[in-house]
Amino acid sequence: MMKKLILFGMCISMLFSCQQKENITLSGLQREHFQTNIDGNKTDLYVLTNHNGMEVCITNFGGRVVSIVVPDKASNMQDVVLGFDSIQDYMTIPTDFGASIGRYANRISQGKLVMNEDTIQLPRNNFGHCLHGGPNGWQYKVYDGLQIDAQTLELTLNSPDDDENFPGNVLAKVKYKLTDDNSLQISYEATTDKKTVINMTNHSYFNLSGNPSNPITDHILYLNAGAFTPVDSTFMTTGEIRPVKGTPMDFTAPSIIGDKMNMNDEQVANGKGFDHNWVLATKGDMNILAARLVCPSTGIGVEVYTDEPGIQVYSGNFLDGTVTGKKGIVYNQRTAVCLETQHYPDSPNKLDWPSVYLMPGQKYTSHCTYKFVTM
Repeated sequence: MMKKLILFGMCISMLFSCQQKENITLSGLQREHFQTNIDGNKTDLYVLTNHNGMEVCITNFGGRVVSIVVPDKASNMQDVVLGFDSIQDYMTIPTDFGASIGRYANRISQGKLVMNEDTIQLPRNNFGHCLHGGPNGWQYKVYDGLQIDAQTLELTLNSPDDDENFPGNVLAKVKYKLTDDNSLQISYEATTDKKTVINMTNHSYFNLSGNPSNPITDHILYLNAGAFTPVDSTFMTTGEIRPVKGTPMDFTAPSIIGDKMNMNDEQVANGKGFDHNWVLATKGDMNILAARLVCPSTGIGVEVYTDEPGIQVYSGNFLDGTVTGKKGIVYNQRTAVCLETQHYPDSPNKLDWPSVYLMPGQKYTSHCTYKFVTM
């Protein structure tokens, strides 16, 4: 009898151990650590995989990419984005790690939005400006998640009229699709019942070394952009579109990020590194390469394709060692690069730039593809 009980106990233990392993992703995340209830809305972790063994984990809290696992040049699998191990950290530590940003990605000057000749005051949460839709932007909302298949996730958000003072009831959708050529395709849609502004993006923090203890200053960046939009000391665009030639902003030939950042230049000083929008030369053509980031040590590269007119490159300037991320790794300054495809910052107040206004009866769409390659 005792032997039977011991054998039964061993079987139960093995079954429990197998279930635990099944609940742990390739990146080491546990699904139950992302399951909670926020204001009556359930959060979860969704796992996308392709036929090559690539894995992308996404939580519907803020539509955030939590991990992206890809092979390096030695066929070792590496997690190449920053993030947290649990939903609690995303809820309590204000960050934009991996988020689906809205209503308006980037900055609006002084939080001023003129709509139908009325001036709307938006929240001022960044050097006097409205950044990423305000302190309670969509990166802190719970999207409805629908996993369509092993490679596709659709997220839906209803943003009410006056959400962070933005006008209009907005229905927004974000679709993530992982393809078998190791591309993460992101599609955005939005409709409104009042005139409003929409500018959505993904805010993944890339470190292609697979170890966020390493700085990204050795990463090699290419940008298909002959111009950029300069910023003042508050990171706000001045309204000028300036050629990159002869400046540290010139990445028309692949260049080491750290070398450019060390150049004595007012724009590098104003951005505390790179925190600028580049004017893409791709003319909205998804088939033309917009950007490429490569880590020499792992050979991992990410290519960016988009129909947006601009890309914001942020070099992790405000990471300062106060945040501990996945696997207990401390995130220090310049340990990530963001490649945010979007319309230009403060476009609502610069009417000669591509429009970000959305009217009733219209549909906002935007597309971005991050294609992972080994170099």
